[in-house]
Amino acid sequence: MSATRLLPRIRHSQRDVVRLVLHLPFDHHDLADRVSRALEVYLRAVGTGQELFSEYSLGYEPNPLREDSWERIRAALSPPLGERFLDDEQDEEYVHRRVKAQFQRTVELSSGDMGVSGYGFFYWAGLPWRTPVEDEVSLVSFSWPTEYLEAHGPVRMRELALELASLLPFSSGHAGLAFFSPNHSGASLEGIHTEAFRYPGLDVTHGCRFQGPRVDGVHWLNFLGSPVLEAVGGVAGLRARLHSPGVTVQEMERERAVVTLGLWPEAGDLERGDILPAYRELARVLGPWLYACPSHYSFHGSNPEETRRWWRRFLD
Repeated sequence: MSATRLLPRIRHSQRDVVRLVLHLPFDHHDLADRVSRALEVYLRAVGTGQELFSEYSLGYEPNPLREDSWERIRAALSPPLGERFLDDEQDEEYVHRRVKAQFQRTVELSSGDMGVSGYGFFYWAGLPWRTPVEDEVSLVSFSWPTEYLEAHGPVRMRELALELASLLPFSSGHAGLAFFSPNHSGASLEGIHTEAFRYPGLDVTHGCRFQGPRVDGVHWLNFLGSPVLEAVGGVAGLRARLHSPGVTVQEMERERAVVTLGLWPEAGDLERGDILPAYRELARVLGPWLYACPSHYSFHGSNPEETRRWWRRFLD
């Protein structure tokens, strides 16, 4: 099966990419060194030229990326100093000052609003409250243009995704085809409504900050940790329940695993009857642990019912 058949070209309001998203049940105090190492691995693999990354953001407005910007980026990813936790009982002004001065960690690398190059890095660290916010997780994501996948092949693409994932203490995560959108605060169907419903294998979301231990959908690579892996019977249990051709279940360190749905990531094509049966099979197995679409939630450019329909595209 050819790569061009698997990878539809979408180049208008958003573009097609390969994206790795990992959900991390820790705050920046525990993640700083690991995220920094993962970013270095990513940059060594893809490069740092202006044609790849032209902007960066540390949680505010984007700035032009220059040579001296890397020092600020690495400083933002450095381990925090001083207090370990934000105290729930402190007054609002104190908390606001501490958040701005020490605890807030958001780092993004991109190439403009439409993700022209297709490369991108995004990190958002949950705040270290002494009493943790229920189900809140930190997020990190890495993006590549689909041309990178075509040039290097799916084996190298998978190896790089696994190398990055192995560096980070994920509870769950995934990698596969996705729409690149500059809006990390919420998913959007604006400008890609037709394509999103036609190609079920292209992800729209950027990860979910309040999904707790649950799983954010079904994708080409599906990273599973505790407690989901135990709940589905571990590696052996998954292998016994997944029968689609080309599906593999690989054990990872620290009692984690990755489920790979075929050699290539697939977009599917509902207009041609390609409903991605392997993806649907895994969705049925993971059903009780899939993060449900929040009630009354809607993507930008859609209504709640359309959002729910897209969210359940491998279950209904």
